[in-house]
Amino acid sequence: MSENQSVSREVSYINPVEAFLYTIDEWCICVSVLADQKVRRSCFCTILPAASLLCVVFFIGSAYIAPDHKEKLSLWGITGSLQNFKLNKCENQCRPHGSETLPEGIVSKTSNLEMRPLWGFPEKDTNSSVNLLAVAVGIKQKDLINKMVTKFLSCNFKVMLFHYDGNVDEWKGFKWSDSVIHVSAANQTKWWFAKRFLHPDIVAEYGYIFLWDEDLGVDYFHPERYVSVIRSEGLEISQPALDPQKSIELHHQITARGRRSIVHRRIYKPGTNGKGCDGSSTAPPCTGWIEMMAPVFSRAAWRCVWYMIQNDLIHAWGLDMQLGYCAQGDRTKNVGVVDAEYIIHYGRPTLGGMDRNKKNSSVKGQTSQSKNLTSREILVRSSHRSHPNDHRYDVRRQSYIELDIFRKRWNKSVEEDKCWIDPYQ
Repeated sequence: MSENQSVSREVSYINPVEAFLYTIDEWCICVSVLADQKVRRSCFCTILPAASLLCVVFFIGSAYIAPDHKEKLSLWGITGSLQNFKLNKCENQCRPHGSETLPEGIVSKTSNLEMRPLWGFPEKDTNSSVNLLAVAVGIKQKDLINKMVTKFLSCNFKVMLFHYDGNVDEWKGFKWSDSVIHVSAANQTKWWFAKRFLHPDIVAEYGYIFLWDEDLGVDYFHPERYVSVIRSEGLEISQPALDPQKSIELHHQITARGRRSIVHRRIYKPGTNGKGCDGSSTAPPCTGWIEMMAPVFSRAAWRCVWYMIQNDLIHAWGLDMQLGYCAQGDRTKNVGVVDAEYIIHYGRPTLGGMDRNKKNSSVKGQTSQSKNLTSREILVRSSHRSHPNDHRYDVRRQSYIELDIFRKRWNKSVEEDKCWIDPYQ
């Protein structure tokens, strides 16, 4: 056996640190005799194989190193640095909760409401839906819904119908029935449906979400022109104005159509004890406010609003006063009512209401009187006036109860969140 082979075998049985020290010793011996040119060449030839051997030990022979030797190697910071680098790099990746065990490229973060064929792939549609209309509907309002859906579909909207009466089959007579999404759950409100079926990640592809009631007339409304207006005006949360002459119910003056403007963002209303609205008013319902019968949300605003919708408060009373916090900026500028495109509010009773043929003529008067009552008065009067077949007062009573609950939850949340800063205070 040659001398070089003997050295190689001896080194293979020592740990990397010992090999390194062995190389240093060889180098030191050479330094002491560097004056001799021939010796210098001999030293260089000795160091070169030793250095090569050291690299082999560290980077190729690491698989054969004993565990205790690996621990010694980590003391030099080599393996630890590589692991820390990889760990820091991965920690900086923002992954959806629950997808941590999946490779990043396979994670599909969003979805949409586009229907797919059972076989094959659809041709790429350059006119794919970019906005969404979602409406809670009952078959008794099919005349209004037919006009509404037909108009929105013609403007390339995706349409989703929430059937609160459980009746889906009777809608099959309309040509557009197979082109819309049908979701059915008995006696639920549009806010119940929206919380469960319009998650922001589901509707992330749609620029604007129209979440409307069913008793609205669209004879003077054009969806595309409306979107053009709110986009140019920078409105993140909006609603079309109501025709004050033809609408049966007009609860708030700020929603009435102004004939001389395209959009209005505030109302001027005299009042006493600081309850009026003027140019210095900065809070709802004087400004930064819309009603909840026909709201329109931008994609960003809807993501915020969806989180504010309470899962168990299905009437969403009180939500309107806090919508400004989701306006993506100044609510006095980003929330408004569009006068150029307006609708009619027919005020038809839906959830809990009687059939129109059995409707008591006094219901309308009672409803209008209830606006000025406290929630406690509503509870007392409704228990005496409710018709056996009309539960509208029961619905109204529950709405007031939920309003009180929502207000208390909001106030409690503000008190408990020490990191939250109210931008309007």
